[in-house]
Amino acid sequence: MLVKEFTKDKLRVQIYSSRQAMGEGAAEEAVAYLKELLSKQECVNIIFAAAPSQNEFLAAVAASDIEWDRVNAFHMDEYIGLKSDAPQGFGNFLRRAIFDRVPFRSVHYLNGEIEPKKACEEYATLLTENPVDVVFMGIGENGHIAFNDPHVADFEDKEVVKVVDLDEKCRQQQVNDGCFATIEDVPTHAMTLTIPTLCRAKRLFCVVPAATKAWAVNETINGEISEHCPASVMRRHDNATLYIDNNSSKLLNY
Repeated sequence: MLVKEFTKDKLRVQIYSSRQAMGEGAAEEAVAYLKELLSKQECVNIIFAAAPSQNEFLAAVAASDIEWDRVNAFHMDEYIGLKSDAPQGFGNFLRRAIFDRVPFRSVHYLNGEIEPKKACEEYATLLTENPVDVVFMGIGENGHIAFNDPHVADFEDKEVVKVVDLDEKCRQQQVNDGCFATIEDVPTHAMTLTIPTLCRAKRLFCVVPAATKAWAVNETINGEISEHCPASVMRRHDNATLYIDNNSSKLLNY
């Protein structure tokens, strides 16, 4: 159930009574928007986030009657150094969650096995040739979007895709999420779409459940708009919505 809705700067915020309701509510709006876009243009380009926080949302979107054969799929970040079949790989997560479940027009993976700079350049070319329409995203415990942790985030980044090192809080989140057994198992570097690349999309759907994200949600909404909480940049976007649940919203006064 939708509990409350409000706007902070340009960012629309919806608070739901549960994680499941949040995922389904966000999916309902996302599907309606995609159908609207597809009524006006031949195909749609979507960037997907890979994280357990997206499970309910992705399941609901995958079960919809979108004309998937008119949708090109991309993802926003990938570890460097994992084997191609590693279950923690973000491409593999998305393959299980949605990429292999619906008949996309095309699916484009960030290649974590080739030289990272070359992989970034190739993906940047793809994204330039296929301008992003929609981003399905989350927020990290440290406020990151994609793998733009605070120490590498740049609201004016000139790169489209870049190599980054991951901060300790970001790496610990991967353990907290159950993706890795220990922080030592988590890769130290990754490739990520930059903040300007994400924000060039016409529409941002940001889905953020769980108490572990409460600090990041509060900072996104009530903190200053700066790279100390990269997700705060959404308050400048003309068409972004933050979907949160009863747990991730617990530090908000509403």
